[in-house]
Amino acid sequence: MDYHRRSSIAIFLLIVSSLVVVEADDHKVKLTLYYEALCPSCADFIVNDLYKIFDDGLISIVDLKLSPYGNAKISSNGTIVCQHGEWECALNTVEACAIHAWPAVSGHFPFVSCVEKLNLEERYTKWNTCFKKLDLDPKPIVDCYKSGIGHKLELQYADETAALKPPHKYVPWVVVDGKPLYDDYTDFISFICKAYKGSKVPRACLGISRPFTAPTDNTRSLNHVCYKGKDVKSKGKSTLLEAISSTVASWMIM
Repeated sequence: MDYHRRSSIAIFLLIVSSLVVVEADDHKVKLTLYYEALCPSCADFIVNDLYKIFDDGLISIVDLKLSPYGNAKISSNGTIVCQHGEWECALNTVEACAIHAWPAVSGHFPFVSCVEKLNLEERYTKWNTCFKKLDLDPKPIVDCYKSGIGHKLELQYADETAALKPPHKYVPWVVVDGKPLYDDYTDFISFICKAYKGSKVPRACLGISRPFTAPTDNTRSLNHVCYKGKDVKSKGKSTLLEAISSTVASWMIM
């Protein structure tokens, strides 16, 4: 699937959401992704795998939640230190603000996907171009970031991530109805379909015929994920304030 199709998700989701609202489904499966903005495997999963929840009606049975914090840590003075440096902290906060500003999946997922595609391409400094690409107003994100709300949101994500049982070992960390998928995370559709107990089975689940096995903690083969506690070379040399200041300035003249 090329990027033009993925970038049109915003319009597609609005159509889908208007259809599924007709009759609520109390059996929706909770799908949560714990991730961090500049982890390559997180970006790859969001851009090349997670978008599939919008295919063949799967989104109608899924309650998707994104948690952009990952392997970050809170220092003794209350600041957040991110695994891939200050740019990652900035983009985690921006994506948290997007989720806050546009709480519907149809509102924030296209933006997050657009930003993560640029991260995957090592063009993360151009992330603000996603506003124009998706015809979105940057003001809610500007206000959220500059007011400090974004930082408070990140602290909430930090608490949620710290409360995971079992604790996460790496990101992307994918959880279906409270159960981590470990190294089976790219096969999340099978687990969603298995967990769904309702009667409105989407077409996406009808084609799954392989035997279902419960996920196991077999992380030895995972060399591409971003492990907790592992130091990674920072992206860029600027401070968090410098990393965002030029972008905020560009917003003001858009």
